[in-house]
Amino acid sequence: MRGKQSKQRVIAPDPRYGSVLVAKFTNFLMERGKKTVAQDIFYSAMDKIAAETKKDPVKIFEEAINVIRPQVEVRSRRVGGANYQVPLPVRGERQNALAFRWIIGAARNKKGQPMFQKLATVLMDAQQNTGDAVKKRDDVHRMAEANKAFAHFARFAK
Repeated sequence: MRGKQSKQRVIAPDPRYGSVLVAKFTNFLMERGKKTVAQDIFYSAMDKIAAETKKDPVKIFEEAINVIRPQVEVRSRRVGGANYQVPLPVRGERQNALAFRWIIGAARNKKGQPMFQKLATVLMDAQQNTGDAVKKRDDVHRMAEANKAFAHFARFAK
């Protein structure tokens, strides 16, 4: 690795809920630098969740994220001319990033509704351990389970 590792930036908590996790999620949701649009979508989704469930929407959001976070993933490792899918534990920051990516991807793949409705639906489904984002997490875990035989290559992997 050349040069210095870049410093990790501190993200300010979001203005409405005071949560850093929410701020990071809105940053992932943002397209073309339009942060206020991303915040409007997220806050509208939170309002819809609060109206439908009569519970704290941030709690539901955090539960959904916790459900979707992957514990293990497979990474490709070349050993002796062959590529092996080696299961490795996932670091905390990457767990969040993958969970955010899968939730937003599942919401964007739905058709025929405004984004805030799709996002609210995906979050409520994820909190109840159903939906496309949970299916994605299960696929990743299943792949790691299937390749457990190559776990002994993990000590060489980064």
